[in-house]
Amino acid sequence: MKINGDVVSLDVEPWVSLLDALRERLGLTGPKKGCDQGACGACTVLADGMRINSCLALAIQYDGSEITTIEGVSHPLQKAFVRHDGFQCGYCTSGQICSAIGMLAEHASGMPSAVTVSDELSEAEVRERMSGNLCRCGAYNGIVDAIMDVAGEEER
Repeated sequence: MKINGDVVSLDVEPWVSLLDALRERLGLTGPKKGCDQGACGACTVLADGMRINSCLALAIQYDGSEITTIEGVSHPLQKAFVRHDGFQCGYCTSGQICSAIGMLAEHASGMPSAVTVSDELSEAEVRERMSGNLCRCGAYNGIVDAIMDVAGEEER
C-alpha cells in the first residue's frame, strides 16, 4: 500500500487493524486509539481520499490503497485550526482534520448529509457531517469555525 506518498510493504496477520498497523508497525502515531470501536473518530485517516475509522478497518483490506494520515497532510485546515482555536488537548485533532478534509471532498462531490438543504455548506451541515468525531475538550465551535473558514476560501 501507499502510505503518505511512500510505498510500504507490510506483513500482517489478517486480524490486525489498520490503526494498529499504522501505529505499531510503522510508527505513525497521528491516528489515535481513542475508543477502538469506531465511536470517537480519533483514528480517522483517508483511504483513497475517503475518511475511514482505521480502528474498524483491517489492514489487509487496504492492500493496494493509498492511505493518508495526519503525518502526510498539508492542508489549509491545519492553519485554520490554529487560527480558530480548533483544539485544546490535541488528542482528537489529527482525526478531526483528516475527517474534515474528507468531509469537504464529500460535500464538493455533491454527497448529501442528513441535514442537506442546499448546495452551500452551512454550520448545521458541518456539525452533522463531523458528528462522528468527538472532542472531549469541547472545542467544537473552533473546529466548525476553522472548517467554515477553509470552505469559504475554497468557494472563492
